[in-house]
Amino acid sequence: MIRTIGLPAETKDGERRVALEPSAVKSCVQAGHDVLVQAGAGRGAGFGDADYEAVGAKIVASAQEAWSADLVVKVKEPQRHEWAYFRRDLVLFAYLHLAAEPELARALMDAGVRAYAFETLEERGGLPLLAPMSEVAGRTAAIVGAHYLAQGSGVLLGGSAGVPPARVVVVGLGVAGTMAARGARGMDAEVTGIDIDLHRLMEAHERGIVTATLASSEHAIGEAVADADLVVGAALVTGAKAPKLVLEEHVRSMRPGSVIVDLAIDQGGCVETARPTSHSNPIYETHGVIHYCVTNVPGQYPRTASRALSAAIAPKLVRLAANLDDPLLATALNVADGRVVHPTVADALGL
Repeated sequence: MIRTIGLPAETKDGERRVALEPSAVKSCVQAGHDVLVQAGAGRGAGFGDADYEAVGAKIVASAQEAWSADLVVKVKEPQRHEWAYFRRDLVLFAYLHLAAEPELARALMDAGVRAYAFETLEERGGLPLLAPMSEVAGRTAAIVGAHYLAQGSGVLLGGSAGVPPARVVVVGLGVAGTMAARGARGMDAEVTGIDIDLHRLMEAHERGIVTATLASSEHAIGEAVADADLVVGAALVTGAKAPKLVLEEHVRSMRPGSVIVDLAIDQGGCVETARPTSHSNPIYETHGVIHYCVTNVPGQYPRTASRALSAAIAPKLVRLAANLDDPLLATALNVADGRVVHPTVADALGL
């Protein structure tokens, strides 16, 4: 029986989002739950403690008090110092990305936590709790790509009179990739979309989201990347580690000062030379190519991202608190009874 819901402040580097805005907390209170909000949890997204108190939440002074709730909801995966709050009767609801976080998976199993992941919840063929942040991340990819391209090769995405526009390659045209392509096209870049789904490629071309399409293959990706000024990696396999589609030899073929934005880095990255970075240190260079591989890209737009995420989470959270075995939420369950129970996640972890 879930009586209390905890909302701790996020502690990941540069993370200013909050999982629930006040209106979502109100929904939980109206459903009969006590909501414990850590003081300052919503400040980065523009929500004050008084906003939460006004809808019936209880403001608690420490993270420990928020984590003492029956069910804890947060944005990003628990950081190592938060593992001390794990316990056998805890229910956790957050982005977990366990395929790329084996140590976290082991900590959850050892503590007996019942853990549900936003990113694996499937509904009508989609990922309703991943899509809002994929949209924000995709839009951001075009912005940060343009920014670092200026610092690198000095190429303007849209070009100029007598100067051709930049070449952008987007690998994977799901929600994130589509939004990245739209953003780059909005700045008048030439955009090539690569995907394994021919129908998706046709639709993107017909809608003008891309200027060219390629069916995914190692050879096609290699040729496209070699001529690219900006590459956006956005390949996703739900619950699994991202496939390595842009190989190191492809990166080596790119011009110095070109840019790679790997949006799949949460799941291990789809670029072979990608490694996780943070908002404090967002980029590094490999083979002269700038890599931006921040693992919580939407955190830099906390107001927009928090409101979008909260709207998606709130109805699912109320259902979860009412029934931990709700069949509509079954695909979100990653860890229970000391083991990884999501088959794709378990396979990715070799369990």
